[in-house]
Amino acid sequence: MALFFSCKNDFKEVEALSKSSKFPSGEGKNIRLTYTDSGKVVVVLRSPLSLDYSNQSFRYREFPEGIHLEFYDDAKNKSEVTSDYAILYDATSLIDLQGNVEIKTHDGGLLKTSQLYWDQNNQWMFTKKRFTFESEEGPLSGTGLDADRNFKKIHLGDIDGGEIPIGEIDKEEEH
Repeated sequence: MALFFSCKNDFKEVEALSKSSKFPSGEGKNIRLTYTDSGKVVVVLRSPLSLDYSNQSFRYREFPEGIHLEFYDDAKNKSEVTSDYAILYDATSLIDLQGNVEIKTHDGGLLKTSQLYWDQNNQWMFTKKRFTFESEEGPLSGTGLDADRNFKKIHLGDIDGGEIPIGEIDKEEEH
């Protein structure tokens, strides 16, 4: 008995399959990426696992086992961000951090929430989830927060605990 196999090498079909499927085009384990600007270290990214989905129409990178970021300002002060899971959307430069999100600022501030979005282009973070924030001014808690990178400009949603120094923090107006 003879069997005949026909193989057709159709690159366009393979390419279409790879774009329509949710398979990563690359995978990195125990990664450490250093981003620099004009010779200065700006961000160090660490993660146990990175999945690259640049083969999708809306490209992104996924960090399913968590992420640890170190941000350095011009004075070389370090702030740290950690989460259990993260997605970086290439086109928008938006990072979606999820699960036990913590931001430790160089001056001792600590923000905790379950989800936080970080806009890299505007150096702005926001969440609609519950948060706690501890700083030298004292603790603050509530739901909904928008802030710049240094927590100098903060817009708050519903606050249910803590003290707010007058003139330093704006409360969103109720709609």
